[in-house]
Amino acid sequence: MVPALVGGYGAFPAPLGLPVVVGAALFGVGIVLGTGCGFGTGRYAGAAAPDLALQVSSETVSGVYQMNRRDLLASIGAVALAGGPATAADEPWLSPLLPDGTRAEARFSRLPGKKPLIQLTDRPPNFETPIEAFRTAITPNDRFFVRYHLANIPSTDALKGWRLTVGGDAAEREVALSHADLDALPQVEVTAVCQCAGNRRGLFSPHVPGVQWGYGAMGCATWRGPRLKDVLAKAGVTPGALEVWLDGQDGPVLPQTPDFRKSLPMAKALEERVIIATAMNGSPLPHLNGFPARIVVPGWTATYWMKHVTAIEVSSKPLDNYWIHKSYRVPAGMFAVDLPFLTQNDEAAWPVTEIVVNSLVAYPIEGMRLPEAGFTVQGVAWDRGHGIRRADVSLDGGKTWQQAILGDDFGPFAFRAFSFKTGKLPLGPLIVSSRATSNAGETQAETLRSNPAGYHNNVPQQIAVTVA
Repeated sequence: MVPALVGGYGAFPAPLGLPVVVGAALFGVGIVLGTGCGFGTGRYAGAAAPDLALQVSSETVSGVYQMNRRDLLASIGAVALAGGPATAADEPWLSPLLPDGTRAEARFSRLPGKKPLIQLTDRPPNFETPIEAFRTAITPNDRFFVRYHLANIPSTDALKGWRLTVGGDAAEREVALSHADLDALPQVEVTAVCQCAGNRRGLFSPHVPGVQWGYGAMGCATWRGPRLKDVLAKAGVTPGALEVWLDGQDGPVLPQTPDFRKSLPMAKALEERVIIATAMNGSPLPHLNGFPARIVVPGWTATYWMKHVTAIEVSSKPLDNYWIHKSYRVPAGMFAVDLPFLTQNDEAAWPVTEIVVNSLVAYPIEGMRLPEAGFTVQGVAWDRGHGIRRADVSLDGGKTWQQAILGDDFGPFAFRAFSFKTGKLPLGPLIVSSRATSNAGETQAETLRSNPAGYHNNVPQQIAVTVA
């Protein structure tokens, strides 16, 4: 009998048709749980012991993993394969709040076109950005996190003949567009945060299933491409359209695994700043960030930012699949939203959509020894699109707060860098925190709002340092 899995919200049948174990990590063919976070055959830096999992050899999936083990792991390098000289936990980048298993297994590894990132899983690849990269508002392409749900990732060769099909039962016609066709449309730039809904999941207490992300499953870039609504106009949108369905070229290893597809409500899809990005920070999209084109939905979590997008359907009915009905859901009304996803909401649960107001201290880092003369706290703040009104810093764990200086404003959907000079300090321990307030008056939660899959953790950090 196939057990039910505890996933994004509630219980649901195991989609692989295989016996699996409910836990924070599965090794071999299985699931990284919580959001249906990953379906693949790889190693997971999590909390569950490997002897709990279904073991299946890599030969089981040879030939179906387009970015195969040889290609991916060779690019990661001998450090990852051999265990390497140091895990990420040997450096100060991983929070002590993460599960012991994550801290033991996570390590710095290099993917093609990337500087070393913190590897949490290899198949599918899930790599987070080290916290020190967030001292500035724009995240460089080579430091940008990598996140996949499915392990069958298209190679660059497989993407050479890429086409985007636009149609659906609520479209007037079906069209196939090339990269050149997208470039010929009016181009728009938007600077926006791309953040996994499960960012900081590993900091939940008690821990919940899923990829045990720390602080780095996010980044902010300037994206460029045509508006999604201009692309939809090529196919024609009929009055009965309810949603826009999205599909990408990455796929499952096994046929029983549900393909990763998402949808947007029409009102969101037609917004001016929702685009199909072909460029990122002035360069073509990196392969592992969605080349040659990805959907960019400013203010919404990255689950809707479809990578390697190949098909867009204008639909007269709501999308009904695992990834929207079973995963990426939270208790109804738990988090404020400006645009409810009415065709996917129900009385018990809503889809995770809009980003919550948040901030991150990127310097100092946990455990540092700092000078008596003082130091400058650096970090970023962001929200779902209202923009940041102020950022405050505390040196006593949140008992008292002082206003920080905000950096340049790159737009309401972007990171807003902040800094705070402490001045001379007494010797001894400090607890450094930051707190953001949006232009809508929303601020970070004082206590964790628990939900089954670990979404929207925006509790201020508690960074222990010593003045010596």
